[in-house]
Amino acid sequence: MSGKNSRKIAFQDLKKLHKRYKGEIESSIHRVLGSGWFILGKEVEKFEKEFSKFSGCKYTVSVGSGTEAIKIALESLELSEGDEVITVSNTFVSTVLSISAVGAKPVLVDINQKNFNIDPSKIEEAITEKTKVIMVVHMNGYTAEMDQILAIAKKYGLYVVEDACQAHGSMYNGKIAGTFGSLGCFSFYPTKNLGAYGDGGAIITNNKRLYDKIKLLRNYGETSKYYYKIKGSNSRLDEIQAAVLRVKLKHLRETNRRRQTLANLYFKGLRNLPIFLPPKNTTSNPLRNNYYLFPVMVEKRDELQSFLEKKGVSTQIHYPVPIHLQRSYRELRGSRKNLLVTEHVCKRILSLPMHSELTKEEVLYVCGSIKRFFKRQIKI
Repeated sequence: MSGKNSRKIAFQDLKKLHKRYKGEIESSIHRVLGSGWFILGKEVEKFEKEFSKFSGCKYTVSVGSGTEAIKIALESLELSEGDEVITVSNTFVSTVLSISAVGAKPVLVDINQKNFNIDPSKIEEAITEKTKVIMVVHMNGYTAEMDQILAIAKKYGLYVVEDACQAHGSMYNGKIAGTFGSLGCFSFYPTKNLGAYGDGGAIITNNKRLYDKIKLLRNYGETSKYYYKIKGSNSRLDEIQAAVLRVKLKHLRETNRRRQTLANLYFKGLRNLPIFLPPKNTTSNPLRNNYYLFPVMVEKRDELQSFLEKKGVSTQIHYPVPIHLQRSYRELRGSRKNLLVTEHVCKRILSLPMHSELTKEEVLYVCGSIKRFFKRQIKI
């Protein structure tokens, strides 16, 4: 192919996704507009019940965003200034910002390279008398190895909070992500597998005491109109977003299956190349991915990304700079010696196009372009 490439393969395509469910979604929005009730109404109540049924958890509290979900979840645990929360550095900044927002201290541990999740073997050495929470991040839709993590938490009397913002419908040993710890946190940012038409989030739990507290925290601490039991905040999913999410939740398993089909094409099309592929979903693999992303690792990552861009293929890097190397968290740079795998991965990881509206032909084109890149490298 010579000259400027005319083919464009988007990393995400929310227009196509809206087109698929356009009638249902627009009907749901008009229903809300006609009701005249826009905050904490029937749509939110029904969505929370439906999401609880989907996840298998007793309680769901919807909130304003995934960031707010994590922050409010930590607030409900009544952490004190200086309490420590163990988590990872290769995550979206919201994970760590939420820890800082409640006055706690993030303690970063390394990941394993096979699925980019927290390495359970590194957790115990990071535990101190100030440790209160293990914050698990299910990266790229892959669940962390929860059996080992829960055993460690039980041994030391720690809470487990799951950042499942990328793991809608992902499973570990047949159980939905977000349901293992005391609290599971979700984001409904538009690009997620279950995405709203704006910001939104939710917290799930089987603990009635935490559920009641979280409901207060999301709505000013209000027990009844103008009466406030605790200091809360304003973090509410609005009725229109809840209505949109109710429609998309009905189709979540279907869209996740489409992602699985596309992932299988990637696995087949990229095999035998000098490229690290994520674990494949199989009946024997306990870490079942929803394929929110399809990350690969490759040497000369930036060169490959540039090559693909010229071929019309849009890619992203999740995440190029780990938290401990961000200017906003300079105080965590002392963790570098313990985060060697994290830094290795962040320099090589590349997310290929992955969304439920991607076509077979587009995936094959991406695979063919990557093959051409490596052939060119051999010639050079």
